[in-house]
Amino acid sequence: QVQLVESGGGLVQAGGSLRLSCAAPGRIFSINTMGWYRQAPGKQRELVAAITNGGSTNYADSVKGRFTISRDNAKNTVTLQMNSLKPEDTAVYYCNVHTVVIGITYDYWGQGTQVTVSS
Repeated sequence: QVQLVESGGGLVQAGGSLRLSCAAPGRIFSINTMGWYRQAPGKQRELVAAITNGGSTNYADSVKGRFTISRDNAKNTVTLQMNSLKPEDTAVYYCNVHTVVIGITYDYWGQGTQVTVSS
C-alpha cells in the first residue's frame, strides 16, 4: 500500500513553532489536492489546511493567521508551518493526498505524527 511519509512532529511550548512535512512517493501522480488533518483525543478528525495544485488554500478557522500550508510540486511535498501554537493544537496530524485519475478519485494518507503543545 502507498503511504505518505511525514516528519516534523514533536513537543513544543505554547507560543512556539513547528513545521510538518509530507512527501508523496513518485508513483503517486496527478496529485490534485494535498492537505493536513488532525485528531485530538476525544475529538473528531478535522481538516486543518489544504492546498490545490493551483495554489488555492483553505484553513480551519481555528488556525487561520497562525498556520501556513505550502507545496513544492516538483518534489511532491507539502509543508505545514505552525506558529503561535496553543495547547488545543495538540493532536495527531495526518497528511492527505487526493488524486483524480481517469475520473476516479484516490486518497492516500500518512502514518500520523504527534504534535504536543504544553501550557
